[in-house]
Amino acid sequence: MDHGGSLLALAEGGVLLSSRALAVGWERRALSRALGREGWTPIRKGAWAEPGRDVDLRVRLRAVQLPRSQLVVSHRSAASLWGIETLNPVSRQGPLEFIDPEGMIRRQGEGVLVHRMALGAEDTVPRGGLLSTDVGRTLADLLRSGPRDEALVAVESALTWRRVGGVRRPPLTARSAIALALEAPMRGAERGHRWLRLVDPNSGSPAETIARLRLHDAGLHPESQAQLRTPDGRRRYLDFLFRAEGLAVEIEGYAYHGTRESHRRDIARFNQVLQCPEVRLLLRYTAVQVFHRPGEMVDEIHAALSKLRESLALG
Repeated sequence: MDHGGSLLALAEGGVLLSSRALAVGWERRALSRALGREGWTPIRKGAWAEPGRDVDLRVRLRAVQLPRSQLVVSHRSAASLWGIETLNPVSRQGPLEFIDPEGMIRRQGEGVLVHRMALGAEDTVPRGGLLSTDVGRTLADLLRSGPRDEALVAVESALTWRRVGGVRRPPLTARSAIALALEAPMRGAERGHRWLRLVDPNSGSPAETIARLRLHDAGLHPESQAQLRTPDGRRRYLDFLFRAEGLAVEIEGYAYHGTRESHRRDIARFNQVLQCPEVRLLLRYTAVQVFHRPGEMVDEIHAALSKLRESLALG
């Protein structure tokens, strides 16, 4: 039977919609056989990834956006496209998120979350072959919708140099641009502005952000990225410093001590920090402790501060 020719020619960005093949003359059964024979990978109902194509986040998003061109990649999905860290990366779990500015779509299948909300042309930009919200609007949407910790991890990631996916990228925006995006009269804007005031642009990782928020919620407000000089004149930065008590707190990421050499450098660094006159005690916590056992961290810091204060009072 005559049909529409090469399936590859009908694909866009590595994604083929069954509806396109059927529209140009492919018979449904012949199409199914050809897809299997040529090694196309199913993405979702009616959408296939071309042979050899990795079904990554961009491909999954494109499979949703192609048949519904009014959908704009947003929220956590947009954050991922921009290289902004989130607590729960979309590539691992959570739904693909879009905004439907026309308000016509309620659901777009399992694993897809559609937000029906206003969206101006100035809020959208092409990104990797997809139409996405820009950085400011993406972060404003996260601040409006919450939860708080997720939003602040994303905001602080966007405001600083970060290594994401093995690539070091520069800051993507400024706090003022996020505040401007929050000015739109939308639900959650007041809460978003309140959370934005908690942002620390010195945060160096999601674990540092969460650790600071846990300390904040416990009524503890240390300096972040406090600068010290070691006795030999070297400049060192501490994740957190309770300067009055002399308590330093360091947060270690998941990739900490990746090699023997990095381990050696870290030990040397901590030894230098402990020689600084401002530091009387140094506590170190892993990202696992911060994310999964924050209560233990907070209790230990509270206890350490009490002992240091008692010692200072005794002279």
